[in-house]
Order: sequence, then structure tokens, then C-alpha cells
Amino acid sequence: MNFKEIKDIHLFKDLTVDELEAVGNVAKIRKYPKNSVIVIEEEFGDVVYMIKSGTVKISRVNDSGKEVILALLGSGEFFGEMAILDGHSRSANAMAQEQCEIFAINRADFSYLLTKYHKISMALLQELALRIRKSDKQIEVLSLSDAEHRIGVSILSLAESKGIMRLGQVTINHLPLQQDIANIAGTSRETVSRVFKLLEDKSLIIKEGHSLNIPDFVYFKKVFGKLV
Repeated sequence: MNFKEIKDIHLFKDLTVDELEAVGNVAKIRKYPKNSVIVIEEEFGDVVYMIKSGTVKISRVNDSGKEVILALLGSGEFFGEMAILDGHSRSANAMAQEQCEIFAINRADFSYLLTKYHKISMALLQELALRIRKSDKQIEVLSLSDAEHRIGVSILSLAESKGIMRLGQVTINHLPLQQDIANIAGTSRETVSRVFKLLEDKSLIIKEGHSLNIPDFVYFKKVFGKLV
């Protein structure tokens, strides 16, 4: 396996060529078509996944049977590590939002890598700490904000994680479906549609097909970054 492909995974960005080759020797490439299930909540898990290409939706189903989206992960990101680390069942579902190529490493090999290469362990700890911070912020937003602000924060999060910035503008290509944004923000698709129209009327966003442009990202962040 080409070690340069492995280097694009955030966990492995600081590894040497020899270390990357060692990871490549145990990483197996898997392909998932659009809308296919990768991980099912509550099932036993013995594999950690790293995304080479595509987008993966991480979600749970609440007591009312409604999907709640926890994250939309893209190239370079990883998932499935919790079941590897604590030995419990999967804590969420993972589905391919589009055709995905994913590196898979089994529990024994991943545990060996964590033990042998401290740079991987440190990268994992840093990412887990970042996810805790993001979760704390999301809880605060969902509990203290109205629907418009929650949707604005969701757009801001997508812009920061997946947007392309140029001359103060941010473009989000392959914008998630409005229902998915509603599931992220804890509201309804109809509310998302209404808020999008409101934000467009205020010239805060420009939506064209499956892309969304934020003309003045600094100002947008001032408006919706108050609780973030």
C-alpha cells in the first residue's frame, strides 16, 4: 500500500516513512457504496476505520425513533475507535453518505500500533479531547439556542470542517441534505428550509444547488459563534 495514502489520515500525519509503511502493512482498504451501512449501533466492534475518500455520517436513534446526527466525517478522519479502546459495543451508527474508500485496522493491530508508536497515541488523545470540546459546545448550543441559531451554528461547523475559504468567503460543496442538517441541529426539515430562506434574505448565505457560500465568513462567525 502507498504510504502517502496513509499519511493523509490525521492520526498518522507525524509518522516517518518506515512507520507509515508499518501501518500500511496492517491497514486493509474497503469500499462502501453510497448509503451503505458501515457500523451498526450496539454491535460488537473489532475494527477501527480511517476515511481515505468520501463522507461518513455518524448517528444515533433517540427514544422517539428520530435520527440524531453526531458528526459528518470526511477524508483523513477516523471512527470506530471507542469500541476498540473500551471493549464495549458500538456507540453509534456509521453510514456512507457517498461512495467511500476506507482503511480498516483490526483491534489487535491497532492496539499494537498505539503501544509501539507514541505519536499515534498522542494524535488519538488530541482528537478525542477535541471531540469532547465539540460535544460540550454542541450540548450548550442545543440547550440554550433557538432554532435559527442552532442551524446557523451547524452551518458554521460545516464551514469550519469542510468549507473552502477564499478571499474571506467560504464555500461548502456537497452540502448535506436539509433533513440531515435538521438532525444535526435538533429541529425539523421545514424549519431548516425556512431559516435558509431567512439567512439568504439577510445576505448571510447564498445557496446554489448542493453548494452553499458564506460571503462574509468573519461576520457570519460573529453572528453564530457566540455560544461556540
